[in-house]
Amino acid sequence: MHTALVTYPTTIPKETLRLKAHCAGVLPQLAFTEWVLLWNSGGPSHQLRLHFWAWLAFTQAIGLSLIVKKSCVGISSAIFLASLSFNNVLQWLHLFHHNSNFSCFYFVIVGAVVSNRIGINYGQLGNNLPSPARSIELLKNMNIGRVKLYDADHEILNRLSGTDIDVAITVANDEISGIAASQHLADQWVYEHVIAHYPSTRIRFVLVGNEVFSSISTPEDMQIARVLVRAMRRIKNTIKALGIRNIKIGTPLAMDIMETTTFPPSNGTFKQGLQQLMVPLLKYINGTKSFFFINVYPYIEWFESQVWNQTAINLGSALFRSDDESYTDPQSGLEYTNLLDQMLDSVVYAMAKLGYNDVMLAISETGWPHEGESGANRYNAAEYINNLVRKMSAVPSIGTPARPGVVIPTFIFSMYDENQKFGPSTERQWGLFNPDGSPVYEVNITSIV
Repeated sequence: MHTALVTYPTTIPKETLRLKAHCAGVLPQLAFTEWVLLWNSGGPSHQLRLHFWAWLAFTQAIGLSLIVKKSCVGISSAIFLASLSFNNVLQWLHLFHHNSNFSCFYFVIVGAVVSNRIGINYGQLGNNLPSPARSIELLKNMNIGRVKLYDADHEILNRLSGTDIDVAITVANDEISGIAASQHLADQWVYEHVIAHYPSTRIRFVLVGNEVFSSISTPEDMQIARVLVRAMRRIKNTIKALGIRNIKIGTPLAMDIMETTTFPPSNGTFKQGLQQLMVPLLKYINGTKSFFFINVYPYIEWFESQVWNQTAINLGSALFRSDDESYTDPQSGLEYTNLLDQMLDSVVYAMAKLGYNDVMLAISETGWPHEGESGANRYNAAEYINNLVRKMSAVPSIGTPARPGVVIPTFIFSMYDENQKFGPSTERQWGLFNPDGSPVYEVNITSIV
């Protein structure tokens, strides 16, 4: 991204100026964000302490006010810088950061409330997918509330600018070790992938890695798993230093972290070999009030039960057909009417056994394939997704038997069939949309704040 730099004036009038800029005459009555910019700057022959106050009001048009205040030997000065885009300001600050006595750059944000807006995973492992522009139009038309990216693609993030869609971006697994070892690399990643787009693009989650604990068979993979929390902490350090308060740091894990995953949920336990990794992760998530992100697939649990003839899970339970059958956990006494609740609560109980009873859950992936092996068809996929949406966007929130009434942020997998993914054919058949943008099956996404 190339943005023109703003040249700082060599002289500043002594009188204090306080000016407001309104775009298209729109009053900032919907303003919700105040930006506080503080830093030191200096030259080779003198030191100046500057306090920059920027007030940005966001409506469909952006009203920009930037107040610059200079304090030196009791003399206050200020200058109004008009017609600056947010990226202009960021580029300017970035220049000061690397070339002057930079102290701090704060964003004071109104804290976000957890909402039950339905999200979707937007993967790009396909050679026939619609353009980012077309994809974002599809997201807006279906009234989606959140989108999760498996990277931090600049074009997609630019296209999401100005929308009301909350965004989760991802640090790639192969970037984790470097970031864990270097705060500078963490700073660089955040400046490039977060600050370049925030706040006009509503980045709300930075996910460090994907299913990191699922691949620890090699020394290299185990090393990534060991330093995962350190990398999360470094990313958080940068975001916190910028004063951003409404971006959570997490890492999506798969259900293969569990020793037991279904019935009874109260038996839920993390695999013994992973507990040394889970404890510091849970401690970090709990301390930062973030979410435990889990990729949870009732289809896979149901399918494997059929293949291996284990528990022969009822298909109706996997599809939220509550009238088909119910199960009572013999230890907790809680009644379960669907497989998803059982799987989620098994994670809740596993966390509790390690001393973490209150860590919030988020579903980073869940869905149902519309083609492939047994049970994978459009009818079942439509039934699962529509019932999932009704459950997760209900008002008041339904939660799970072990966490009644609790909002669980949920991302559907996935937006498209991705024809370049590896594995069995089912792996490439989870999409809600065809390559031409038409729906694979009818889904009613109700995004309720």
